Amino acid sequence: MARVGVLLLNLGGPERIEDVGPFLYNLFADPEIIRLPTPLLQKPLAWLISTLRSSKSKEAYRAIGGGSPLRRITEQQARELQSELRQRGVQATTYVAMRYWHPFTESAVGDIKADGVDEVVVLPLYPHFSISTSGSSFRELQRLRQADPSFSRLPIRCIRSWYDHPGYVLAMAELIAAGVRSCEDPGSAHVFFSAHGVPKSYVEEAGDPYQQEIEACSRLVMGKLEELLGHDNPYTLAYQSRVGPVEWLKPYTDEALVRLGEEGVKELVVVPISFVSEHIETLEEIDIEYREIATEAGISNFVRVPALDTYPTFIKGLADLVQQAQAGPEVNLDQAAALPTQVKLYPQDKWAWGWNNSSEVWNGRLAMLGFSAFLLELLSGRGPLHALGLL
Repeated sequence: MARVGVLLLNLGGPERIEDVGPFLYNLFADPEIIRLPTPLLQKPLAWLISTLRSSKSKEAYRAIGGGSPLRRITEQQARELQSELRQRGVQATTYVAMRYWHPFTESAVGDIKADGVDEVVVLPLYPHFSISTSGSSFRELQRLRQADPSFSRLPIRCIRSWYDHPGYVLAMAELIAAGVRSCEDPGSAHVFFSAHGVPKSYVEEAGDPYQQEIEACSRLVMGKLEELLGHDNPYTLAYQSRVGPVEWLKPYTDEALVRLGEEGVKELVVVPISFVSEHIETLEEIDIEYREIATEAGISNFVRVPALDTYPTFIKGLADLVQQAQAGPEVNLDQAAALPTQVKLYPQDKWAWGWNNSSEVWNGRLAMLGFSAFLLELLSGRGPLHALGLL
């Protein structure tokens, strides 16, 4: 029986307050997070942003206990998935590869090689593909594979996205159904999907399929929810965590909450649809910031559906995905990371500021706003110290 390595891809996050600055540097040093006209600026600006803004991000992490739970939860998911696969007779070992914090992708690849697995199934913990989340991780694996002859010979099968997989859809619907049933009037409770946004240009100019997959996923989940409840519920899909001077996918979560309050909605079941783990954007942005906005808008019952974490239906769905990838046609890294032909990461043909929709990019929102002002001031010919608010 083949020994299978299952590589789980995720973003990563600072586990301690002192990790925040280095994490931010790694995040903004990636050209797929901030797209610049020349790569020479990437590391200096990453250092500048992480130095100036880490204190702001530290405040957010202190509000949720002092660090991100993402690594702990992802490793729990990996253990549960490994156990499920072995119970099914699959000789699988799971590995966690974080993009911007420990355990880094290089470390996971090293463990895979040391264990002598026969093949690898790459499973991003992003249900919906985006060029800047799954795509970035796939391209990192490509770089490592090209530089390592022994790794390049290892058969790899990639799962590009799985927003429509029955196990995932069912798991989401089951958790939402529990939230709806907890409401005083389940029949009229409003389901509110909040997905991490991306700049509108990612979709319209770069051809990112993220919005299309999010919208299709919402419809599938609502269809399954109706089956479970025996009635349909109104729902809204909105996008959170926008930053910078460009337009992002709409409607924006904060504005949609105000509108629903004005329309008289009283019971809201809030679903973090693009996140499979609790982290800064669920625990701080949704649970604290958006709850406050909703309450002020007149929404009296704010029910937040938990992230999937190690929910059994979800873990079984992940195991199904791995087995289907093994049995189906091979999807290699080149195919998984393929970008639309019009995508050009850098240098840009024009100034186009776009930042990714990674699950912990919230903690850099103020940093990117400051960076935007910095660039705008530089382009206008004003001094950088003034642009940074230091003069």
